[in-house]
Amino acid sequence: MSFIKTRDGTQIFYKDWGSGQPVVFSHGWPLSADAWDAQMLFLGERGYRVIAHDRRSHGRSDQTWHGNDMDTYADDLAALMTALDLKDAVMIGHSTGGGEVAHTLGRHGSSRVAKAVLVGAVPPLMLKTAGNPDGVPKQVFDDIRKGVIDNRAQFYKDLTMPFYGYNRPGATISEGVRDSFWLQGMQGGIKGQYDCIKQFSEVDYTEDLKKIDVPTLIVHGDDDQIVPIGTSALKAAPLLRKATLTIYEGAPHGLGTTHAERLNADLLAFIAG
Repeated sequence: MSFIKTRDGTQIFYKDWGSGQPVVFSHGWPLSADAWDAQMLFLGERGYRVIAHDRRSHGRSDQTWHGNDMDTYADDLAALMTALDLKDAVMIGHSTGGGEVAHTLGRHGSSRVAKAVLVGAVPPLMLKTAGNPDGVPKQVFDDIRKGVIDNRAQFYKDLTMPFYGYNRPGATISEGVRDSFWLQGMQGGIKGQYDCIKQFSEVDYTEDLKKIDVPTLIVHGDDDQIVPIGTSALKAAPLLRKATLTIYEGAPHGLGTTHAERLNADLLAFIAG
């Protein structure tokens, strides 16, 4: 397996397959690079170099007590891109990974990046505040923290239902998808995953979005029960200089799995366009 060592000594796992223009994936919480399997296989087979890492304390990367914050996540990702000497890359982030992509670009710039994609992403700000009255109440995130502390194994299993829209009438439930989510979640460390809740809920990415100067595709499901479209994609698009907003009617948060064929086609068209 491939790893890089960051400046604080943390080992970050990554996959690096194929050749051609690099496409770099950032996964959501509490998952790993494996969440992008459908997209990496699809784009890799079409001549792209596909790269995905496990965020620190997630997946196969080191489980750290410190550094489970968005500044460090962005630094880790920038370090990986520098170590691999990537140029003309396309950055793609889902959910928390969308925040990671935005903050990496805002913090480190776009000299290595040609385009970006935010899928079901958390920016600009999830948390309900005086300045963000349409956001999600803090109690929702406190309940997530409690679920992780009390019994994260059961919490992750239960979370799959709204995550993939399996709780909607007529939904076709895949137990394999639910098992994969659970396995990825349990592979990570509880301390880092607990700390990460604050990063996807309370970090304000507004200034990062304003700094992004590359063409950016936003893809979001209008039935996203985890990251509501009204407090995320619909507010993020106007903040970006070169944004294209694509809304998937009826799609859930985990649309990279439930709507893989459509997302793959849209990613290919955007990257190649």
